[in-house]
Amino acid sequence: MEANKYISQYCVIENNSVAINGEPQFALENGSFSEFAKAAYKHFGIDYPKFFKMDNLSKLAFLTSEIILKEVVNPAEENDIALVFANQSSSLDTDAKYQSSIADETAYFPSPSVFVYTLPNICIGEICIKHKLQSENAFFVFGEFNAAFMSNYANLLLETNKAEKVLCGWVEYYNEKFKAVVYLVEKQGKLEHNEQTVNTLYTK
Repeated sequence: MEANKYISQYCVIENNSVAINGEPQFALENGSFSEFAKAAYKHFGIDYPKFFKMDNLSKLAFLTSEIILKEVVNPAEENDIALVFANQSSSLDTDAKYQSSIADETAYFPSPSVFVYTLPNICIGEICIKHKLQSENAFFVFGEFNAAFMSNYANLLLETNKAEKVLCGWVEYYNEKFKAVVYLVEKQGKLEHNEQTVNTLYTK
C-alpha cells in the first residue's frame, strides 16, 4: 500500500487578495489585475525584474508559486520539484492581444513580446527558469477544475519517484477575471492529499 501524500503549503489568489494556508495575507481594493500584481510583488518582497515583462497569466502563476517556493527551494542544491498546472482558458487572453497586434495596420509587424506568451505552458517555464527546476512539468487545459486528475497525477509522480515534491496549480486568467490555487504536494505535511482536499482548497 502506498504511503499517504500531503499538502504542505497552499496559496490562493482571487478577487485581488492573497491567502496563504487559508489565512488572508494581502489585498488591494478597486485595482486592475496589473495594479494588484505589482502591489503583491512588492508586498511579498519578490525580486525578479523579468516579472514585469510577463503576460498576465504568467504573472498570476509566478506570484502564487513564488510565495510557496521562496520558502522551499534551496538555491545551493538541485531541487527535484515537478510542476503540474492547468486552467480553462489556456492562453486565450494573450492570444487575443496577439491577434490584435496582427490586425493593427499601424504596426510594422506583430509583437514578438506578446507572441512568446501564446502558449499556456510558458507560465510554468518562467517558474522553472527562476528556480532552475529541471524535473517533470506539464500544463493541461480542462473545461472545468479537475481535482481527480490533478491529485492522481501528482501522486503518481511521487509514487514513481519522478519527483520529491510536486507543485500543482489551477491558474485561470481571462479578461481581468482570475483565480489561482497553487499547492505543494510531498510525502509529509499538514493536509492529506486527495481529490476531496483539493476540491476543498479550490471551492472555499
